[in-house]
Amino acid sequence: MAHKFDVGQFVDLELNSLRSAVRGPYEIRHLIPASDRDPDDPCYRIKSVAEKHERVALESELTVARALSATGGHDRRQIAPFSA
Repeated sequence: MAHKFDVGQFVDLELNSLRSAVRGPYEIRHLIPASDRDPDDPCYRIKSVAEKHERVALESELTVARALSATGGHDRRQIAPFSA
């Protein structure tokens, strides 16, 4: 299955009681192929400006960042890109 989000796009991570994560937008850093377990749900490496580490998230746990949804999630002027 093709990925729904692109590298550099900003997304929101679904928060739940099993995962502690900061709120706010995450940048898609890498596309990861879907596993054989669930070929319709590819993975992504994502990074929040509020955390030093990257996370891996399933596509089903991500939505277009609310702050950027009016521009389709690709307007980088609203949020500064992360440093490497």
